[in-house]
Amino acid sequence: MTILEVKNIVKYLAKKEILKDVSFSVQAGEIYGFLGPNGAGKTTTMKCIMGLIEPESGEISVFWEKGLTKKAKEQIGFMPENTYLYKHLTGREFLNFNAKFFGLEWETLKARVNELLQKVGLEDAADKYLHSYSKGMLQRVGLAQSIINKPKLVFLDEPMSGLDPIGRKMVKDLLVSLRQDGTTVFFNTHILADVESICDRVSIIHKWNLIVEGTKISDISGSLEDFFIKNIEENS
Repeated sequence: MTILEVKNIVKYLAKKEILKDVSFSVQAGEIYGFLGPNGAGKTTTMKCIMGLIEPESGEISVFWEKGLTKKAKEQIGFMPENTYLYKHLTGREFLNFNAKFFGLEWETLKARVNELLQKVGLEDAADKYLHSYSKGMLQRVGLAQSIINKPKLVFLDEPMSGLDPIGRKMVKDLLVSLRQDGTTVFFNTHILADVESICDRVSIIHKWNLIVEGTKISDISGSLEDFFIKNIEENS
């Protein structure tokens, strides 16, 4: 069942076309990797889906409705590449603050925040101020806030950026657990090792064009790295 559909998206910036007729669809309950070199258009595509910028043409449907309705927003999680965090708050206070946007009762809120702190390995740092967190710790608390509402569909922009191998393993395990719970995960990355072990399908964007759409990882012969480089070279 298609939960996200992007059709013929075109976007210009300063009269330059930065997305060229991009189309793909994401199925419910899968982990979908949106791959591409730096500057290929990954984040721009995600911003269009999230309604942060408006494409010049094309259609985006989320939960079988055009655009992002209020109901859809309540079922979506989002972590941008450079999450703004309130450094004067502790990790726990930051998550409490974000949880309040979803109208959770206090006891439910506290339990959910404690659960998330444990999932991202920040129980011991929960009551430390964010300005004392490392980059990897900030990335993990940003991921925790993106799923605080138990979303049906979560968008993550470079979720493993800045993480050490232990942090990356933790995040990958979390994404797999989200899929097991029925959450659909869509994430951008240029780190192929993060994709091959957990994604169901991938698309590749290069020079603002989608050059591979919705290929199953299981259908790729050889390594994902070889598949990626071959398609990039053929479309350069």
